[in-house]
Amino acid sequence: MDRRSFLKQSGIAALAGAAAPMIFSCDAGGRGSACNGLTVKSSYKTKVLVVGGGPAGVCAAIAAARLGVDTMLVEQGGCLGGMATRGLVAPFMTSFDASGEVQVIRGLFDEIVCRMVGLGGAIHPKDVRAGTAFSAWITAGHDHVTPFDAETLKLVLDRLCAEAGVKVLCHATFAGPVLKGEAVKGAVVLTRKGLEQIDAEMVIDATGDGDVAAAAGVPSEFGNPELGKVQPSTLFFRINCVDSKRLEADVMAHIHEFRKVDGVSYRALHWWVEKAEEAGEWDIARKSVNIYRGVREDEWAVNCTRIANVDATDSESLTAGEAEGRRQVRELMDFFHKYVPGCEKAALMSSASTLGIRESRHIAGEYRLTAEDLLTCQVPEDSILLASNSVDVHGRTGAMGTEYKTISGGNWYGVPYRSILPQGVDNLLIPGRCLSATSDAAGAVRVMPPCMAMGEAAGVAAALAAKGGTTPKRLEAGDLLAQLKKQNVFLG
Repeated sequence: MDRRSFLKQSGIAALAGAAAPMIFSCDAGGRGSACNGLTVKSSYKTKVLVVGGGPAGVCAAIAAARLGVDTMLVEQGGCLGGMATRGLVAPFMTSFDASGEVQVIRGLFDEIVCRMVGLGGAIHPKDVRAGTAFSAWITAGHDHVTPFDAETLKLVLDRLCAEAGVKVLCHATFAGPVLKGEAVKGAVVLTRKGLEQIDAEMVIDATGDGDVAAAAGVPSEFGNPELGKVQPSTLFFRINCVDSKRLEADVMAHIHEFRKVDGVSYRALHWWVEKAEEAGEWDIARKSVNIYRGVREDEWAVNCTRIANVDATDSESLTAGEAEGRRQVRELMDFFHKYVPGCEKAALMSSASTLGIRESRHIAGEYRLTAEDLLTCQVPEDSILLASNSVDVHGRTGAMGTEYKTISGGNWYGVPYRSILPQGVDNLLIPGRCLSATSDAAGAVRVMPPCMAMGEAAGVAAALAAKGGTTPKRLEAGDLLAQLKKQNVFLG
């Protein structure tokens, strides 16, 4: 489906209410306009506009600004980091190859980690091995994860953006794209001052859900169209005041019981989950608890809540999902206090302020990444990053099941530049979990280190295109890869 057909059929539904058609018609010439009685003020002009300040977006903005290009980053929340901060998703999954010997995701990701390590807010992945409390005692695909503190990350990202000269605007929600022919030339955002227009030469959609691309009419798939569903969401939370030695001793005494049956994992604390189920005190679609040791000895990140059928593009669905997530957090805290050794006095530090979304839109791009590409370790010539993250699809084999496939035939695969270039429009890049990929392939590269690497590549591409007077689609991939290599990006 082409862009015009999409817009006609959708009624330009990406914007709220009757103002939608008018906002889409705001011109790119720098003038303000009236949209059904709502004034859109032309407030900002920049070379590169990044929409979304999560892991992909913040790396995109820093990378672009460091190449001397005026860069603006807009974020709907009150801090940068997205899933890593507001979502409390931790730890970072592996940034190493399948052998565990080579760190393949470096560049800005590694710089951010090292900054946090220097502040005592992270443990470098080289010092973390699989099968330990830091990896929830999981071995497959969990070697060299990165424990980190979300508050430290917020500070580090603020500092890096300031040092690079990125103009950051928080509390700014994307409302619609500014279109000029087939090119995206900015965005309208809703701020505390009202609707404001940002004119830009290049736009990077780092919303995670492909909001800019979808609103510009780029075709997409939602979730897995064959199954008619998305992966379940999670509300992460953090606990402290844990006697970690007792907790770890309890797990080690049962670690020989870890197993997977019909796609359902029986791992940490499944022996206590069974007792809670027998007592009628467990109503969560899990048979075990993924609990990751944090940087401080008594702190743990908990990835156990499971909320099905959340549509991340729908506010009502998100609201209901977050309420259900908080209910499950309370149930888990009661579980920890009653059943788990060392957690009798555990305290809830915080639950995430936003759901951890595994899947929503998959934008149609110049190349559609497949699970076969990843599992067979394909490395296209225009690969902008190398990774080894496993295909991880929750909910595939029933409410409690997870399909988990590690790569074979090599130590890494590549993500091509073409997969972050959307079809139909230009001057737009789509790094992050909304990249052009099948549902299964996105299940591997949706995790934060690959998203950060995609973001860095998108920022470099946007900056090079702006400086060279070209477009991202006409940019020579060789020039992009050469610049990435200069920035400590490992490409083999």
